[in-house]
Amino acid sequence: MKMELPSPPAATAPQDMPAPDGPLSRARPGRERILAAIRAAAVTEFSLHGLKGTSTQAIAERAGLTKPQLHYYIHGKEELYEELLMSVLHDWKVVFSFEDAQNNPGKVLADYIQKKLDHAFDHPEISRIFTREVLDGGRNLERYWPNARVWTQKKIDTINGWIARGLVQPLDARLLLMHIWAVTQHYADFALQVRVMMDRTDDAPLDRDAISREVIAFVLRGCGIRPA
Repeated sequence: MKMELPSPPAATAPQDMPAPDGPLSRARPGRERILAAIRAAAVTEFSLHGLKGTSTQAIAERAGLTKPQLHYYIHGKEELYEELLMSVLHDWKVVFSFEDAQNNPGKVLADYIQKKLDHAFDHPEISRIFTREVLDGGRNLERYWPNARVWTQKKIDTINGWIARGLVQPLDARLLLMHIWAVTQHYADFALQVRVMMDRTDDAPLDRDAISREVIAFVLRGCGIRPA
């Protein structure tokens, strides 16, 4: 039984990013195990090969299904990719928000950086789906950019408010955010390089606490804030 999805709206104006809606998000209890396997297989394949380089045959094999079995649950890879990509972006909007934004910029920024690093360490393949989409031209992100600019501007306004009240030294708030994104996502997108440079084998744990301390201290000092 296949699920019909509505056509995505044109990206003309920012609006609330919808929660992902597709066969993976509307699982009934009896199908959850199979759909979880399909999702895990799709995340791996898309993170390795992007949308263009991934086939439904590869997803099916990785999920332990035949291709006809896979197509019982999905129409095609485009439907699956769209849902996973929107899931990534929706989670980023919800998880990576500024909390307690008015009173303690050091804590807010440290918490934000920690969440970004935790996501990079725990879900590197999810981050790489987004990165590969950008490298491929970002055609599937057109409906996302207006919302992303709005969410980013809210953070910029918060940081500029801190600067105006003397809580953060003068700086370009937009570049600050972009630099935080670059440093934290490095640990997902360049995980191989990280392990080579830190002389860690694939099965050896990284010292996540030390990395977090260094990154947080680096950013806070650049903002004129003494690390806790």
